[in-house]
Amino acid sequence: MESNGKKLSIFSLGGINEIGKNMYVIQYGDDIFVIDAGGKFPDESLLGIDLIIPDITYLEENREKIRGLIITHGHEDHIGGVPYLLKKINIPIYATRFTLGLIELKLSEHRLLADSELVSIDSESSLTFGEIGVSFFKVNHSIPDCLGIVFHTPEGNIVHTGDFKFDLTPVHQEHSDIHKMAEIGRYGVLALLSESTNAERKGSTPTEQIVGENMEEAFIKAPRKIIISTFASNVSRVQQVIAAANKTSRRLVLLGRSMVNVVNVAIERGYLTVPEGMIADPKEAMHLAPEKVCILCTGSQGEPMAALSRLSTGNFRDAEIHPDDTVILAASPIPGNERDVSKIIDNLFQLGARVIYGSGSSNGMHVSGHGYQEELKLMLTLMRPKYFIPIHGEYRMLHHHRLLAESVGVEKGNTFIVKNGDVVDIEHGEARQTRRVPSGDTYVDGVGVGDIGSIVLRDRKQLSEDGMIVIVLTMSKSERKMISRPDTISRGFIYARESEDLLREINRRVEKAVNDLPEQDRSQWNVIKQSIKKSLGQFLFEKTKRKPMILPIVIEI
Repeated sequence: MESNGKKLSIFSLGGINEIGKNMYVIQYGDDIFVIDAGGKFPDESLLGIDLIIPDITYLEENREKIRGLIITHGHEDHIGGVPYLLKKINIPIYATRFTLGLIELKLSEHRLLADSELVSIDSESSLTFGEIGVSFFKVNHSIPDCLGIVFHTPEGNIVHTGDFKFDLTPVHQEHSDIHKMAEIGRYGVLALLSESTNAERKGSTPTEQIVGENMEEAFIKAPRKIIISTFASNVSRVQQVIAAANKTSRRLVLLGRSMVNVVNVAIERGYLTVPEGMIADPKEAMHLAPEKVCILCTGSQGEPMAALSRLSTGNFRDAEIHPDDTVILAASPIPGNERDVSKIIDNLFQLGARVIYGSGSSNGMHVSGHGYQEELKLMLTLMRPKYFIPIHGEYRMLHHHRLLAESVGVEKGNTFIVKNGDVVDIEHGEARQTRRVPSGDTYVDGVGVGDIGSIVLRDRKQLSEDGMIVIVLTMSKSERKMISRPDTISRGFIYARESEDLLREINRRVEKAVNDLPEQDRSQWNVIKQSIKKSLGQFLFEKTKRKPMILPIVIEI
């Protein structure tokens, strides 16, 4: 195809130099396509934040050019931000049947479903938007119905792999369409965007069949109740649990809202096969013999309010873990969650449970859904791109993926390791990275989206570390002097009953700070507050080596 003078642009608003909140943009002229709209769970430094989503300022400024949102698969880091995107920009969503089922659950919770345009696609679908054609190919991952995407532009073909691995014996027969990938490569790929999660790991991902075999053996050996935790979206893993429970004549109990919702969607849409009568209500299971029960629950990542965490501390109303119960963690911790998961494992051992955890082929109950180095090289070899943009990974992963690309024939200098917001522009077959678009994190806190910034988070951090003191002053409006002594309230700083001398000194310094002000300044609240903060801040640090937040409140009478 020949270029008609329009520029082809590729960039990410989330998912590069990080794991999570994936969002990628392909733009040709006045046609914009958004790939995925993920969310990312916060670490412990982001106090009170519920979810992190991409900054969509660029999309809001160019909303009339957006032709659609195309979802590669249904994991949270690819669909978690969909409701928040649609609240700002109502655009059509293109996704496979199972992925649409998961998106519908989210849109229903946000009361957006009735006004949303959802279009079902599969690996054989073909879409046309003006000069741009869009086609798809099937990839294998740890969730059903995953797609790679091909954008057919006048400049050339752009391929986005989605998340993938090459499992030749998948549980759900969700085979990667290797022949179609090879055909795409033969036709010509101008630029390839390929995921980099496991670019540091040599070899190939073990097959899911290993997990099924290990799980079945663990079920046979378990003397009492089995509790197994995994990602709710890992439907092939759930199917393996069902098969092992059926073979050992156990009833299946589902705990956790997301587990119940996803399993129901998977059953309704034909992605899960469950023997009739196998699923039991938690209350019903309490009256069954322990060796006849298998609990499938959420919480494999150590989430404090998820079912497994509550079970490990004895705070789940409808189920308990007893000595010699078997607990299986059929997922590996996402980077950053290791400490929370370890705490739960410790709690489980203290309850006397038999705990099985870890990855690998020996006794592991988890294999990765992301391809190792040999699979990444296979994708590169099949696609044979002129330009390569590694995505979905932290910088070291992108770096290793670049080396893999060069080892299989991608020309040095034709790989772009970019940051979120960096734009790769392609004109007349030549790619350059010279400009940026707005990008970053948007924080979701309760019903607020984007209203929490660095200043609020800094204040929360200070409050969590050193607490606060509130100084209440009652001032005479006419005489411009204090009517009564200050009232000092401590929260998270000192225990008042054990620190009476310090509180008296605080009040004395507050009085002095106010009385030392010129009379004209005593009618200006901001001057009074600043004087109190300055007087107390240094004194409290010298006395306690802490820096509490100081909050003066002036009441004028």
